Amino acid sequence: MFDYVWLIPVFPAIGVLINGFLGKRIEKFNKSIVHWVACGAVGLSFLVTCIIFFQMLGLEPEHRFYEFTCFNWISGGVLQTYVAYQIDPLSMLMCMFVTGVGFLIHVYSIGYMAHDEGRYYRFFTYLNLFMFSMINLILANNFLLMFLGWEGVGMCSYLLIGFWFSEEANAVAGKKAFITNRVGDFFFIVGMLVLFCGLGEHGVWSFQFSRVFPNVHLLSPNTVTLVCLLFFAGCTAKSAQIPLYIWLPDAMAGPTPVSALIHAATMVTSGVYMVARSNILYSLSPFAMGVVAVVGALTALFAASIGLAQNDIKKVLAYSTVSQLGYMFLGLGVGAYAAGMFHVLTHSFFKALLFMGAGSVIHAMSGEQDMRLMGGLRKKTPITFITMFIATLAIAGIPGLSGFFSKDEILWQAYSSPHGHFLLWLTGAVAAGMTAFYMFRLIFMTFYNENRAPEDVQHHIHESPKAMTVPLMVLAVLSVIGGYLGVPHALGGSNRFHKFLDPVMGMGPDKIFQKAAGGSLHHVAEGSHVAAHHPSLFMEYLLMAVSVAIALIGIYIAYVMYVKKRDLPEKLAEKFRLLHRMLFNKWYVDELYTLVIIRPFHGISNFFWKIIDVIMIDGMVNGVARVVGWGSSVLRLIQSGYVQCYAVSIIFGTVALLVYYFLKIAG
Repeated sequence: MFDYVWLIPVFPAIGVLINGFLGKRIEKFNKSIVHWVACGAVGLSFLVTCIIFFQMLGLEPEHRFYEFTCFNWISGGVLQTYVAYQIDPLSMLMCMFVTGVGFLIHVYSIGYMAHDEGRYYRFFTYLNLFMFSMINLILANNFLLMFLGWEGVGMCSYLLIGFWFSEEANAVAGKKAFITNRVGDFFFIVGMLVLFCGLGEHGVWSFQFSRVFPNVHLLSPNTVTLVCLLFFAGCTAKSAQIPLYIWLPDAMAGPTPVSALIHAATMVTSGVYMVARSNILYSLSPFAMGVVAVVGALTALFAASIGLAQNDIKKVLAYSTVSQLGYMFLGLGVGAYAAGMFHVLTHSFFKALLFMGAGSVIHAMSGEQDMRLMGGLRKKTPITFITMFIATLAIAGIPGLSGFFSKDEILWQAYSSPHGHFLLWLTGAVAAGMTAFYMFRLIFMTFYNENRAPEDVQHHIHESPKAMTVPLMVLAVLSVIGGYLGVPHALGGSNRFHKFLDPVMGMGPDKIFQKAAGGSLHHVAEGSHVAAHHPSLFMEYLLMAVSVAIALIGIYIAYVMYVKKRDLPEKLAEKFRLLHRMLFNKWYVDELYTLVIIRPFHGISNFFWKIIDVIMIDGMVNGVARVVGWGSSVLRLIQSGYVQCYAVSIIFGTVALLVYYFLKIAG
């Protein structure tokens, strides 16, 4: 079945072709065919993924590596690049939840976009194209094909975020996402070229993972660090880390299914996946790993602080995503690659659920997104409330739910890993407390107390249709049970998730793709969860208890402020007016970008446009045209078209020549 891996990206591509070329006619004939094609395409991809995944599970760990080549893509000199896909634990894990969660989001979109007439087919075409690009990014066996998928999801994000482009804010948000991601893509391209040329000096001219990673030890330490930093700079844009996170909150302008698709299991995790895939490179550069960890920790804290004061339900979730991505990079940066990927998995469940739950709330509230105009929805939308409550418990890190296991593992590794530090743990723990507070603030403002919406809106509040609620229930179950794949040893588990990813994670300088290098896993170094020292089990329990206590304190404070003493937030905002204004206005980062980058670039652009282009270049071209035009206007006076005038001119010319001739002889 491994030879049919190409079907996984092909099915969404077929959906794109059918709905892209025939969708307008199909929508007029029977609208439901559009979503049947789109959902069926992704559903088939998920089915093939499941078959290959479980077939791979039946193999021994050292045999869980397979490459399938479709065709030769680029042949030029020493470079031979193929469209080829790679099956291994990491790629198939990502593909499982990308196609699975993506399928649920497609189904959810049927109900959410039901009233969008005329562009229904276009929306599902973009969704399928997004899935096609993301699957190529994940399954690619070389950096070039990965980059093709990387660019594809960037293009699709522009199309989907600005889907309702008739509103200027949506169009601006789409452009902001596109331009910001192009900045990161530039660094990714440069990183690829540096890696390619660096290995080329040692005779390895290739972008293929199975040729690149076994030979990265040939590179100088400085080259490895440079490549890692360039790759991570690309990730700061795609996965919304400081300083290029600014596009992600504005991406909320798109339809809610788009928010769920981008924020949960696909685009924003592609940077995390790329660093995890390149873990051998990062293991060779402690400095680059430190940068990843520090940026991740600061992003987690910074974004969480902004989420404390936002009132738009989707904006709160957007900053939550940025913060959770920071946790993932914190895990990667301290060498806990499997822990970071475990949080990618659990986050995909509860964050997709939260966004789709928010969409259900917005649907019930007739399009309203301001939490200050909500309240009292738990009885009117019980399924939405229960499922979102479960997801909120999960993201807050309450024991027994998926988020607890993955987040606690990252915090523990941030403290105990040889690359960790107490300050990294402390930053992550404080961010976890903030997360618990602002997420339960969202729950209490949305579902508790009285409804604060206008009377006409209250009259129409209702639960969403089954096409929207069934995916919520499925994701709620996954948000509960998903974490049990990685129960740590301290809690009596065997951490099967780590063992599953062990062949491709945390390889370090002595551990490579053994399938490609012909080695054996029996003489390999330790796995991704290894630490050079082993803090006591008591310390692990203590830090676990502290992180849970911090989360419970955050929940209690939210309960007091938004249920028991509801006048308290306003009093605190008045007392700490400057801090509240800074948080509410997102630390004025967008304004800072406008002042430092956008306005100077506009000034430079205006100079080149008005002075260099219009005055100098256009002036010279237009000046030549004016001279030619003036000369033509003078010359055309002697081209009257009258034969008599031409005869007189000839006579006068002849006389003038004769006079000149005789005068010259006489002289």
